[in-house]
Amino acid sequence: MLKEQTRGYIELPRGGYLVETSEGFFQIGSPPETIKDTMAEKKTPLVFILPNKFFHVEKGISTAELEFPIYFNFFLRQKKTTIICTAEQKDQLITVLKESLMGPEEINLESEYLDGAESFGFPDMKAEMGYFRGYKGLDDVVDFQVFDKDNMVNLGKVLVRKLPSGDFRITDGTKETEIPGEVGFNIKYEIGHRLEEPFQAPLLGITCLGPSHGFDPEDNTSGFIIWLNHQGIMVDPPVNSTEWLRMSNVNPKLINHVILTHCHADHDAGTFQKIMEETKITIHATATVMESFIRKYSALTKIPRKELLELFNFQQIIIGRPAMINGGEFNFHYALHSIPSVGFEFFFQDQSFVYTSDHLNEPDVHDKMYEKGVLPESRWKFLKEFPWDRRIIYHEAGIPPLHTRVSYLASLPPEIQEKITVYHIARTDMPPDTKLKLARFGIENTVYPEITPPKHMEAYNLLDILSQIDIFSGFPIEKAKEFLLIVREEKYKRGDQIIKKGTPGDKFYIIASGNVKFEGLLGDADIAPIKRYGQYEYFGEASLVLDLPRAADVFAETDVVALTIEKNKFLQFIRNTDLRQNLIRLNSIRDSNSWKTLLDSRHFKGLTSHQVTQLEMIMRLSKVNKGSVLITEKAFYHEAYIIRHGKVSVYQHGKKLAELTDGDFVGEIYSISKKLVSNYTFQAESETELFSISQNELIQYIKRNPGVYMRMNTVY
Repeated sequence: MLKEQTRGYIELPRGGYLVETSEGFFQIGSPPETIKDTMAEKKTPLVFILPNKFFHVEKGISTAELEFPIYFNFFLRQKKTTIICTAEQKDQLITVLKESLMGPEEINLESEYLDGAESFGFPDMKAEMGYFRGYKGLDDVVDFQVFDKDNMVNLGKVLVRKLPSGDFRITDGTKETEIPGEVGFNIKYEIGHRLEEPFQAPLLGITCLGPSHGFDPEDNTSGFIIWLNHQGIMVDPPVNSTEWLRMSNVNPKLINHVILTHCHADHDAGTFQKIMEETKITIHATATVMESFIRKYSALTKIPRKELLELFNFQQIIIGRPAMINGGEFNFHYALHSIPSVGFEFFFQDQSFVYTSDHLNEPDVHDKMYEKGVLPESRWKFLKEFPWDRRIIYHEAGIPPLHTRVSYLASLPPEIQEKITVYHIARTDMPPDTKLKLARFGIENTVYPEITPPKHMEAYNLLDILSQIDIFSGFPIEKAKEFLLIVREEKYKRGDQIIKKGTPGDKFYIIASGNVKFEGLLGDADIAPIKRYGQYEYFGEASLVLDLPRAADVFAETDVVALTIEKNKFLQFIRNTDLRQNLIRLNSIRDSNSWKTLLDSRHFKGLTSHQVTQLEMIMRLSKVNKGSVLITEKAFYHEAYIIRHGKVSVYQHGKKLAELTDGDFVGEIYSISKKLVSNYTFQAESETELFSISQNELIQYIKRNPGVYMRMNTVY
């Protein structure tokens, strides 16, 4: 139940504020899925006030997610949604809403099909979009009210004023309510069951991230993960999927691909969060869907198109040309929906799988659309030839005309129903006495279809682990062959001691599964916090290359499978490479307790252990005297810094703007990454110890870790 605060407004569970007025409810800010909060209490507003900052780049979350409230108000209440905002915000939001509510203005699909317009099933996408749309333009569904020169908007008897502080004051007769102008967001996600041991990605599996739709207050919005060859492919991840996976004990490095089917909020919100999470991912989409995604998020974030595209790898889908993803052969097609939306099927060993995406799959409707000329004959035949013979069918369902009626799916022959898992539908809408299965949310409900393993599976798994280790990046195939000959597998139970401090180093370790913890680093627990490593991380290298005793005790925090290489074989393995010197440098940095500096830093404390190690690899320790100028305003610079101990002041035009201290970043990530001059002067205010990072190495680091770049971009 929503509780009204004494200050006269309600704070919504997912974020944002609700005020009751004589003109109805007004909502300030709209983080994703807050409509579920207001629907549950029957307090869904018609009026929304945009907060000052309506996109949190560092988290990848919009606090002006108005698509679903607009749909709800128009289709279910037959009313417009009023949006109160500045003129600049109006321009931004029009671009966003056009993509999701209207679809792309210009569409040319010929280049997206292998045989162009002659391809079987080639759609008239403009005609299909027009058929489903219940309105002509944005003006039919949205009414913008822009703050005037006095920062006021009158709506009936209610006056909304934007205060100099950025907060809002709502005056309704004699009642005045002040509401914060900044809106936070709260993760509200049903966790299900957290695994005691880290999740082990299967050869083939499907994990439901949410079975329902964006208007269901009782369940998570739809999305899922396909596990292929022990790696994950996220399909339209719903908002906060990345947080849920971490809470469920799923290593983010297991998932390196996303399939983006279309740009409705319930399908693309989690994609941007995944981009921000850790390492650079690959997104598979058609050019039309990707351009829509880029336009939408460039408008939301104010990040230029070119810069957004640098945050991930884009793999364009060509319809009619199979794409290999994690060893599976994927074939894509355009579904039947209100905006361009992609469905797909894949084949892997003796299994076959089809996913509809949002798709109206009813032959009677297809016939009517064909008769009206909306569907060309080839498209009509393609839609009617749905591959019901596939062994696994994941089919959406929902409210027509945009979705397939679940009653139609329940009318199919029993042998087909048995193969269907239904998505995008509330639990209460599933028909009784059917062989259909509703998708079940949670990592513990991962489905593991029967599958015949490929040949050479053991070698594939070993090489896959090798490819995930950043220090071996770029090693030639000869090294991969050598790796297969020298690596051994060792297993440890939870609590087992893997390494004893002070003993001679005899092995290099790679974690194939599980988590380990380090104790006794530097001999002082207050100085050196417990360090934890997970899957695809390595340890034990320092004592091998330096020929020193082990520096810490290492314990299996869970059951652990480790790949080990004996000392002499490891030193042979890294011969004739720069790796030995890099590892020596890494150890010297760690001796300075860099781990604690980064974990305690307000700028770097969100880094994963993998990202910390990558950063330590490019850091060098140095010391400067009081008064030393590190970076000069309007000058090019080739190094950035992290303060180990000391103080650095930030100046602009001779005026002191800020004082930086232990753990803070010295420099501007944008200007150094783009090789521009500095906007500030940075000067040491005391004798200061610094970790310096060269420009080129920092550029390569942020290319691999786009989320770190986005967080750092908000420092000044």
